[in-house]
Amino acid sequence: MSVLGACQCQCIRAAAVGARLVSTGETMADQEDNVTIPGYSRLLQMDPYLKPYERDFKRRYELLQKQLLQLEEAEGGFDLFTRSYKTFGVQRRPDNSLFFKEWAPAAEALFLTGDFNNWDKFSHPYTKKEFGKWELILPPKHDKSPAVDHNTKLKVVVHTKEGKRLYRISPWAKYVIKEEKSVIYDWVHWDPPQPYIQIHPRPKKPTSLRIYEAHVGIASPEGKIASYTNFTINVLPRIKDLGYNCIQLMAVMEHAYYASFGYQITSFFAASSRYGTPDELKQLIDVAHSLGILVLLDVVHSHASKNTEDGLNQFDGSDSCFFHSPPRGEHSLWDSRLFNYSSWEVLRFLLSNLRWWMEEYRFDGFRFDGITSMLYHHHGIGTGFSGDYSEYFGLQVDEDSLVYLMLSNHILHTLYPDCITIAEDVSGMPALCRGVEEGGLGFDYRLAMAIPDKWIQILKELKDEDWNIGNIVHTLTNRRYGENCVAYAESHDQALVGDKSLAFWLMDKEMYTNMSSMIPMTPIIDRGMQLHKMIRLLTHGLGGEGYLNFMGNEFGHPEWLDFPREGNNQSYHYARRQFNLVDMDHLRYCQLYAFDRDMNRTEDKYGWLAAPPAFVSAKHEEDKVIVFDRANVLFIFNFHPSKSFQDYRVAVEVPGKYPFIILRSSYRMQHQTRLMCKPSK
Repeated sequence: MSVLGACQCQCIRAAAVGARLVSTGETMADQEDNVTIPGYSRLLQMDPYLKPYERDFKRRYELLQKQLLQLEEAEGGFDLFTRSYKTFGVQRRPDNSLFFKEWAPAAEALFLTGDFNNWDKFSHPYTKKEFGKWELILPPKHDKSPAVDHNTKLKVVVHTKEGKRLYRISPWAKYVIKEEKSVIYDWVHWDPPQPYIQIHPRPKKPTSLRIYEAHVGIASPEGKIASYTNFTINVLPRIKDLGYNCIQLMAVMEHAYYASFGYQITSFFAASSRYGTPDELKQLIDVAHSLGILVLLDVVHSHASKNTEDGLNQFDGSDSCFFHSPPRGEHSLWDSRLFNYSSWEVLRFLLSNLRWWMEEYRFDGFRFDGITSMLYHHHGIGTGFSGDYSEYFGLQVDEDSLVYLMLSNHILHTLYPDCITIAEDVSGMPALCRGVEEGGLGFDYRLAMAIPDKWIQILKELKDEDWNIGNIVHTLTNRRYGENCVAYAESHDQALVGDKSLAFWLMDKEMYTNMSSMIPMTPIIDRGMQLHKMIRLLTHGLGGEGYLNFMGNEFGHPEWLDFPREGNNQSYHYARRQFNLVDMDHLRYCQLYAFDRDMNRTEDKYGWLAAPPAFVSAKHEEDKVIVFDRANVLFIFNFHPSKSFQDYRVAVEVPGKYPFIILRSSYRMQHQTRLMCKPSK
C-alpha cells in the first residue's frame, strides 16, 4: 500500500465523510446517535450523571475510530506510523549510507551542513518530495564508514520563500549539546560504535503504585548539575530502600532553559545532555529495572518552547508548521507554542515521540504534563472549575487535542499492556481515567492536585485547634468513583521558590538549628515532625489509589528549590537535594526518612492503595480524630493539639481482627498488633 501524505489523507477523509452524508441523507447528529461505544454502559454505571452528555462521548469516540481508520489506510496502521523516528531525522542504512528526512512545508530549500563538510552551506541540498517532505542521502566514505562521524555537529539550513536563510536543529535530533560559553544548543550526530544494551526486563505493573518524583540534575548535595551516573549509583539504592516501586523522572526531554524545570522543551527526542549521554540514561533505567522499579517519563506534549534556533518554533520559517498560527498557537501565560493536533505530521511527530521513549530507552510509561491546557480552548486561563458537568462538554472543549490523548493512550496500552499513563489535570474532566472503549480518555491515573493545596492552605492559615477535620476528609476522598488517583501531600510545585515545603511550613528556621538529637526537642520541632508524618500517612492511606513523593521531602528537606538564574546570581545552592543530612545519625532527618520507609513497606504488606476506597467511621471535629479502615487495616489519627484519649470507641465496616495504625502527637506506629473489632450499630 502506498503511503499518503497529510493533504492527500485529509482529502480522502473529507470525501469519504461527504459521500456518506450525501448517500444516506443523515446529519452529523444522526450519525453520532448511531455510534456504539462498546463499554459505555460501564461508564454510566460508574457515573449516571454523564447520561445527558452521551452525544459528546459518541462524537469523541467516532473521531477516534476515524483517526485509527485513516492511520490504517494511509500508513499501514499505527504501529508503523509511530515508528517514524526510524525514517525521519537521520538514519544509518546497512551499507553505512546516511538517509536524512525532514518535514518543512513552508521552506523553499533545505541544505545540510556540519563538521562533515566543513560547514559548507550549499554543498548538500535536500530533495523536495510531496507533502512538505525533504530527503537527502549521503553515501559512505571511501573506507565504507558513514559520511558523518559519531559525536560531530550538524545543522539544517532552511531557505524561506522570503529569501531568509535559517539555521535549525532537526526536530528529530537524538542528541543536542550546549558548549560552555554558547547560548544555543547544537545538534550532535549520536551513533556510538558500541551502544549500551539494556538487559533487564521491565518489571510487571504493580497493583499499588508508590512513585518517587525525581529530577536528575538536583539529585546531589553538591552545588552543581548532577549526572545520570550519580543518580544510578547514589539515588536508586535510596529509592529502593524507601519502598518506592516507581520513579517519575522530570526534565529529561531536552530543554534549553534549565530553570524551566524541564517544561519548556526544545528537542523532543533528545535526552538532556546536561546530565550525561543517552547511554548513561539507558543504564539508569536498566539498573532501576533490575531493582524492580518502574521508570515513568514526565512528558510535555501540551506546549513547546518558543526558541527558534534550537527549538521547533518556526522550523520552516513559518509561524505555524508544528503549531497553530498565532494567536491560537501561543500560550499567553507560559509564553510558549501550542501544537496543532489536527495536523497529520504533528500526530506523526508526537505519537512517534512517545514510541521512541518506550522503545529506545525502555521507559515504562508517562506522566502527561499540563493537559488542562490541552483539553480546553481557554487552556484553563482565568477559568474556575466548579464541578458542574457542563464545564467539561461543549464548544470550550478542544476535541482535536482530546482525541489525540485518547489516541495516545489507546496506542500505548495496545502495544504495551503494562504501560502506565498519568494525567496532570486540574479541571476534574469526567472519564479521564476510564478506558477509550468506554468513551474515556484512557489514562490509568490522575493526579489528586487538590490535596497538596489543601495541606498548604491549612498550614498557612489555620491554628491547630481550628483544623476542619470533616473538610480534610472530604478533600482526601473527593474523587470520581472508578477513576484512579495518585495522592500526594506535596510535589515539586510546593518545593519551588516562592512557596515552602510541608516541613518548612511546619518548622521553618528551627530546621537550621534544632534538628540535632543531641539537644532537647523543641515544641516546634516536636509538633512539626509528628504532623509531617501524620499528614503523609493520612494522605497515603485515604487519598487515592497511588501515592507520590518528591525527592527529599520524605526526610523533610530543609530548603526550597531554586534553579540558577539571573535573580540569584546563577547560584546552585538551592538547586540540590541534601541527602547527606539523612546519613548523619545525630540529625532528626533520619527519623522522618525511617517513617517514610516504614510507611511504604507497611503498604506493601497490606496493599491499601490497591484496595477499594476506605470506610471512614469517624471524623470528630471536637476530638480532632479521624478513623477509617482500608484493606482490613484500621487507621486512627488524633490531630488534637493537646488531648489524648483512652478506651476510645471506633467503628469498622466489617467485624473481625484488624492490624491497626495509631498516629498521635507522639509517634506510635503499631502494625503488628491485632485489634478485635465489633460492627458499628
